[in-house]
Parts: sequence; C-alpha cells; structure tokens
Amino acid sequence: MTDTPKLRRVITLPLLVFYGLGVTIGAGIYVLIGETVAVAGVHAPAAFLLASLIMAFSAGSFCELSGRHPKSAGEAVYVEAGFARPILTLLTGALIVAAAMVSAAAIAVGGAGYIMTVLPGSQTVILIAIVLLLGLVAAWGIAESVTFAAIFTIIEILGLLAIVLAGLIADPTIVSRLADVFPPLSDTQALNGVFMASLLAFFAFIGFDDVVNLAEETKDPTRTLPIGIILTLVIATVLYFGVSAVAVLSVPLDQLAASTAPISLIFGELTNTRPILITAIAIVATLNGVIILIVMASRVIYGLGREGRLPDVLARVHPFTRTPLLATALVTIAVLSLALWFPLGVLAERATQAILVVFTLVNAALLQIKRRGDPAPPDVTVVPVIFPVLGLLGCLLMLFGPLIIE
Repeated sequence: MTDTPKLRRVITLPLLVFYGLGVTIGAGIYVLIGETVAVAGVHAPAAFLLASLIMAFSAGSFCELSGRHPKSAGEAVYVEAGFARPILTLLTGALIVAAAMVSAAAIAVGGAGYIMTVLPGSQTVILIAIVLLLGLVAAWGIAESVTFAAIFTIIEILGLLAIVLAGLIADPTIVSRLADVFPPLSDTQALNGVFMASLLAFFAFIGFDDVVNLAEETKDPTRTLPIGIILTLVIATVLYFGVSAVAVLSVPLDQLAASTAPISLIFGELTNTRPILITAIAIVATLNGVIILIVMASRVIYGLGREGRLPDVLARVHPFTRTPLLATALVTIAVLSLALWFPLGVLAERATQAILVVFTLVNAALLQIKRRGDPAPPDVTVVPVIFPVLGLLGCLLMLFGPLIIE
C-alpha cells in the first residue's frame, strides 16, 4: 500500500490565509449583512464584533490543537484526542460536514441573488449551474482550487475596501458617528437585538476553522496553521466592522434588510452609479465561498474515511487529481440539494448551530487534554486554559441564549 496516492502538501501561509478569508468573507458580509441589519438595525456592526469576540477564544483553542494534531478532519481528530469516544468523533465529523454543506448552500443562494440582478433567469437553473461548476473545480486539484480561491479572495477584499472608501468620501462624518452603532447598556431591547443578530453574524466568521482541515496539504502545518487562523479572524473582523458601519450609517435600514444583493445596494447608494462592478465582485466572493467549503467538507470526509470512521472508499485519492473524488461528488450533490430546498436565513442559522456544537466539543476536548497534562510537542502554540474555558462558555451562551431570551 506504499504507492497509495496521498494528498499533495503544497499550501503556503499566504494561500492558507486567502483560503480562510475566502470562505469567511464570502459567507459573511456579502451575504448576511442584510439579514443582520433586519435583526439588529443600526447596531449590526456591534453584533459582528460580539460574534468575533466569542469566536476569538475558540480560535485560540484551534491554534493549539492544530499544532498538536495537524491532520485532515481536524475537529473530529481533536475530539478523539480529548475523549477517545468514537461516537463523539463521528458526531463531530458529521456536524462539520453538515455545517460546511449547509454554509455552502447558503452562500450559493446568496450568490444566485447577485447573479439574478445582472442575469435575469430562474434561480433554480442558476443554482444548479454554479454548484456543479464549482464542484468540478474542487475536484480538479487542491493547488488549482486554492489558487483559484486566493485570486477570488483578493478581488473580494478589494471590493469591501472600495465600499469603505466610497462611504468615507460620500460622508466623512461617518467616523465621528461610529459610536451610534453601539447600543446603550440601558437599552435592553437593543442589546437583545445585538445578541440575536450575533448568532447570524457568527456564521459570517465561519472559515478560520476550515483551514485546519488542510493540515495534510499545508507546508510546516505546526507553525503555519495557528498564524493562518489568527490572521483570518483579525482581517475578517476589521473588514466586517468597517463595511457594516458604513452600511448602517449611509443606507436606509429597511432597504438594506430587504435587499437580496445588499453590497450592490450599498455601493449604488454611496456612489449614485450602477453597481455593476461591485455586483461582479460580490458574485466572485460568493462563488469563492462555495468552492472552498466543498473542498473543506470533502477533506473531512476523506479524513474520517482514512481513520476508519467512515467507509474507506471515501478516503481514496485519485492518482491524477490527487483529490478525494467520491467525497467531493457527494458533497457537491448535497450542497445543491440544500440550496434548492431551503431559504438563506434558515440555512445560516442551522449552520451556525451545528458549528457552535462542534466548537463546544473542541473547547471541551482541549480542556480535557490540559486536565490530563498531555505534553505538547515542540514548537506547538500553547494557549492559557482560560481560552478553552471562555470558548466553551461563549459557545453555550450562543447556543442557548436565544432560547432564554424567547
């Protein structure tokens, strides 16, 4: 079995960061800003910051665990290392795959909304075309897929920076009005809105964790993965806050909440021009998110198959493409089915809930590893125990807080 094809280790730090940002940004501001504004109103930027803060503690846990166990199906491997319970390992892997597929479907629906503003037609036909095309790219090869994603990510970041710049040029007083996006601590209704919106905004930060599933295709993963995780989260937070602040302080909130192409609406309002270019960039951003999530979910299935948690046929790597073709095909079909059957808001909420359960298990696994005193290998990033503790509590708060409020 020594000649069995293996994954190709070609991903560098820049490609890893672009990969993480590609899925994070594509799933976030381009798709969900309207949904977030509908819940939190002018305080939507505060919801993005709250989600980022809660995410940061779990990110610390991922930094350490990715160094301890740099393998595909990372989250499932971490839970296995912490608890050695096959059922928890399989549950974690299943949730990650489900969340990735639901997220990809949500982004595909958002992308179809942008495409239909410039190419009128059936949403069903558009969804089928884009999901199948991107599934083929994901099957083509990891170097090609990640390079494709990196180019798209650069374009979508430039699009977001253009939004911020246009906002500052159109109304320089935006900077002095930034305090308006933070609700008074005495305004219980506004604080509840921010909290509820942060559940949607949390979905917008899903992406930094995806990089750990490329561990076996990343050069020097023990060093590269933690840096990639931190850079992805920091850059995404800065971009999200800037764009959402410009949006809520410049565009009528009711229009923003109702729009199926919110970034195009913002750019058009700020520049008084037809937002063809920014719409094209938004399409690029959403398509980028879909392809990255298809790649990630297929790698989790591959990892679980290789570890014996799923049939080993799912871990077979094609000798030419050096990708798990069957796993990629199954993920693509599932993403298309979800995109055709469910609306954006429902998909985003379900993906967030699944990810929160996974993050809860991952933080608990690191706590268990630290409790046992398992030594970390040399050069591994080690975080204080407060990170998994607060990460665990934050995820539980996000999971059950809405039930308490309701």
